[in-house]
Amino acid sequence: MAELRSFIFIDQLQPQTLAYIATWMRGSLPRKNMASQIIEIAPGLDIEALTDVALKGANVKAGILVVERQFGYLEFHADSTAEVKASAEAVLKSLGATPKDAKPATILASKIVTRVENQHAYLINRNKLGSMILGGESLYLLECQPASYAILACNEAEKKANIKIIDYRMIGANGRLYLSGSEAEIRNAREAAELALRKQ
Repeated sequence: MAELRSFIFIDQLQPQTLAYIATWMRGSLPRKNMASQIIEIAPGLDIEALTDVALKGANVKAGILVVERQFGYLEFHADSTAEVKASAEAVLKSLGATPKDAKPATILASKIVTRVENQHAYLINRNKLGSMILGGESLYLLECQPASYAILACNEAEKKANIKIIDYRMIGANGRLYLSGSEAEIRNAREAAELALRKQ
């Protein structure tokens, strides 16, 4: 039987969070402020059958379907929040699970680096898909498990703070998030991100 690792409902996808995920999403692209559901399970291959359930359960579009080494990931979205929730309920019913069966988010690391040095900014920017961090900005770093919680932390931080998304990784063993901005805004972002994860 599949293990429900995460069951994440996002009420409104924020612009930067959406733009970043669009750089590697291979399915249907959501639009800003759409509702979205993210599901992570183990073993990974079981996500294929759940995708079939989700797409037949309501009028939703799939944006992400990934089977990696151990885990499977599905993201779907719709104009209608009710459609997203109906599809999510169909998946839960198929699993014989409730949202409370998902693993709680665990914060493995949470750091703020103030006034990043120019060379450090350059090193971070070499492999990013998001915005660039500039020397002198502050940097927030988060690492969490399960990995998919990184998108929730990112989306909630963007709602509450004027920051730039440098990078987030929501697939694999651990999730990672890099945000930059002024020190005050980065502290607001950290508070929002960690509060969202503690509620899971």
